[in-house]
Amino acid sequence: MAISEITEKLLAAKKAKGISLAQLEKILGRDEVWIAAVIYRQATASVEEAEKIVSALGLESEMAAVLSEPPLKGSLDGAVPVDPLIYRFYEIMQVYGMPLKAVIHEKFGDGIMSAIDFTLDVEKEADPKGDRVKIIMSGKFLPYKKW
Repeated sequence: MAISEITEKLLAAKKAKGISLAQLEKILGRDEVWIAAVIYRQATASVEEAEKIVSALGLESEMAAVLSEPPLKGSLDGAVPVDPLIYRFYEIMQVYGMPLKAVIHEKFGDGIMSAIDFTLDVEKEADPKGDRVKIIMSGKFLPYKKW
């Protein structure tokens, strides 16, 4: 996955400042996953949000303009991802994609889950057998139209 120059600068500044996404969440009042999407240029910040990000990271204010422009979305190559964590999501969709589709269609009808009217939360769940990753996706159901 190629990382844009702006993302590299943001990540380097974040590391240099020792600021976590959870800390940025408190500064912006936005979810840490959404903030990460802005940093990876998969979401658009308002001018005010972008200014808060670059200020918190100690970067030049001119960078805020870039974060408030609509990005070209879709950062993964067309090939199967090789990063083990990202590959697991690919694997989950390979195994459970059709079952999820079947359950959604039974419960809602013919349509899709929006990735635009959408939230995503990541939680750490303690477990005696080893901590668990809990991912909560919530997207608006959009039925297909008939005409």
